[in-house]
Amino acid sequence: MLSDSLRECGVVGAGGAGFPTSVKAQSQVEFLIANGAECEPLIHKDAELMRHFPEPILQGMQAMMDATGAKTGKFGIKTKNAESLAALQRHWKPGRIEFVMLGDFYPSGDEYELVYTATGRLIPPAGIPLQVGCVVNNVETLYNVDLAGKGTPVTEKFLSVCGAVRQPKSFWAPVGTPFRDLIALAGGATIPDFGIFVSGIMMGTLTFDLDDVVTKTTGGLIVLPRDHYLMTRRTRSVEEMHHIGKSACDQCSYCTEFCPRYLLGYQVMPHKVMRSLGFTSTGSDIWNQWAELCCACGICTLYACPEDLYPKEACDQGKRDRRAAGLKFVQQAPVEVHPMKEYRRIPLVQLRRRLQIEEYEREAPFERVECRPAAVRIKLKQHAGQPALPAVEEGRKVKRGQVVGRVESGKLGANVHASIDGKVRAVTGDAIEIVA
Repeated sequence: MLSDSLRECGVVGAGGAGFPTSVKAQSQVEFLIANGAECEPLIHKDAELMRHFPEPILQGMQAMMDATGAKTGKFGIKTKNAESLAALQRHWKPGRIEFVMLGDFYPSGDEYELVYTATGRLIPPAGIPLQVGCVVNNVETLYNVDLAGKGTPVTEKFLSVCGAVRQPKSFWAPVGTPFRDLIALAGGATIPDFGIFVSGIMMGTLTFDLDDVVTKTTGGLIVLPRDHYLMTRRTRSVEEMHHIGKSACDQCSYCTEFCPRYLLGYQVMPHKVMRSLGFTSTGSDIWNQWAELCCACGICTLYACPEDLYPKEACDQGKRDRRAAGLKFVQQAPVEVHPMKEYRRIPLVQLRRRLQIEEYEREAPFERVECRPAAVRIKLKQHAGQPALPAVEEGRKVKRGQVVGRVESGKLGANVHASIDGKVRAVTGDAIEIVA
């Protein structure tokens, strides 16, 4: 079965939380949706992947359709990516798969948005696409599905390195490669002091650790100067963010009015969550319910708020507080799309200007570079579910593609594999280190 191959080969969602694809392959659905939207500012790796590797992506999509019994495939791709679309169409056979053309908006790649655009169906509050007869896979995931069907495990990641680098580009890199090696392959940084947004400015993480490594979900690296506006914003402590919000929020409600989940009809109201910053813990239980269905897209914090406050971070805290208290919000109102939804879309060009990164918007063309790290660190948890357990010992020689971490039978998770030939230097509870 395909699901067994996907589990053995360690295939997970390549564009998000890393949910094991083997579980999705066991579903029975009406629609299989390929997510080629790629809406994070500056990152263009999915467009390059579709342009240069269209055939395995479509084959992986067909394999998932066969496994799930999907009668129809919907392939979401932006109209602006005309070369990628043309490449796909050269290998596309009209019939079960249809292309869904998307505008250049953020966050058009969000699962809830894409399912609604492709099928007209609204996922239940806090639900998953399966509940409306859909399975959604990122295009790189589908590429890996095709490889797994041939017995090839996930050992490489396709990613972009962009921003303040000399030669922005997209390329394959072994899982576990240090960030410093990737930046070197992009010609190095153009400034001496910088930070790195991993997998996106809006929903990614910020790091200054050049020894951190690529995982199966790393979408790309965005290098920006240490004194950039976004660095200043992201490096504030959560306590400082909440203190600023408590003292400055004037309840204009722009954060709510631009929220994509609110516009789809879900009861997400960041401006009400901001009120909770000034309440006791008893009061916060009342208002923090409006955070429960937040998707953490960052629009409220990085685009909508005219005072540069932190509604998204307030929602993050609200969700944590409610989980800790054992509280769960159930939406009472029916999900109905807001009549102004189509008029409140956020064009990428406008978002880049708001983020002050327009000068870094450049192509990141695919190159067949030789990425040969001296050592890799294979993290044992690169996916949703349980971490893999070490399957090798220190001092042992391993071959690329060999299982070095295996998830227990019956547990949600994914195996991890050696991404280079070499010798195991260290085995810890978090990772396997291999020296070439």
